[in-house]
Amino acid sequence: MSAPESIVCKPTPWFLFRAVIMLLMFGVFAVLFYIDGSTGYRKKNQVFYLHKTFQAANEEFAKMDSDGSLTPEGWKTHAEKQSVRFPEDRSILPAELTLPMPWPEILHDYQKMKPLQWNKLWLEYSGEKGYPSSPSEEPYDARKIGEQWVVFWICLALSLGAAFILIRTLGRKIAADPEAITTQQGRRVPYGDLKTLDLRKWETKGLAFIDYEGSAGKGRIRIDGLTYGGFKKEEGEPAEQLMQLIRSRFSGEILEYAPVDPGSPTPEKDKDPA
Repeated sequence: MSAPESIVCKPTPWFLFRAVIMLLMFGVFAVLFYIDGSTGYRKKNQVFYLHKTFQAANEEFAKMDSDGSLTPEGWKTHAEKQSVRFPEDRSILPAELTLPMPWPEILHDYQKMKPLQWNKLWLEYSGEKGYPSSPSEEPYDARKIGEQWVVFWICLALSLGAAFILIRTLGRKIAADPEAITTQQGRRVPYGDLKTLDLRKWETKGLAFIDYEGSAGKGRIRIDGLTYGGFKKEEGEPAEQLMQLIRSRFSGEILEYAPVDPGSPTPEKDKDPA
């Protein structure tokens, strides 16, 4: 492959796509864990204890009407005095919840309670309120709510990191011309300053490292062909063209794995003398 006089390798669609996917994934996770930690789990706890209240009300009605003497007025008077039994730890409940919370009005209705089918009453009530028909099996304690906040901060940090890398890479490029290499950080390094070209990962991972020392200072250039330029044949393999141009003007030490000749004999292991 002949190398052009100069070449510029910009971020590849492959890298940008992966960076956007990572940003969206961590961003969505952060939003979901934030909702659970701030309000989601607390609202689920409210529904859990409300659901338990319907079961408890059913049991109380059955007990009070065991001899058939319970009247609609008697049940209503009893129900009006009851409140939903929430735990003492207010931190696991919605902040806007006013306590004590009276029993829902539907539980005051003698005729609806009479069939002793509290599940149907719950379905009717939860449908009106927009609650899930099947609450969680257990309430969420303060530790579980705290875990949501921990994971939220982790996902937020990862999403910010992905956004930083994406934005930073969008404004970068690697270029080479007949006189020098321009790194993704914008540093221009003459070919005469290049000392070592490490190509041992170029064929497998598209990575190469160049050590330099001279007028541009001392350091290492990292060339990531998958991030900058790419290797698509239909686009002319920009990253490979960049490397060919660098190699055509490089005079230092090159590190690369020697190709294995399939026809060469394999050395035999040493044998003990008879």
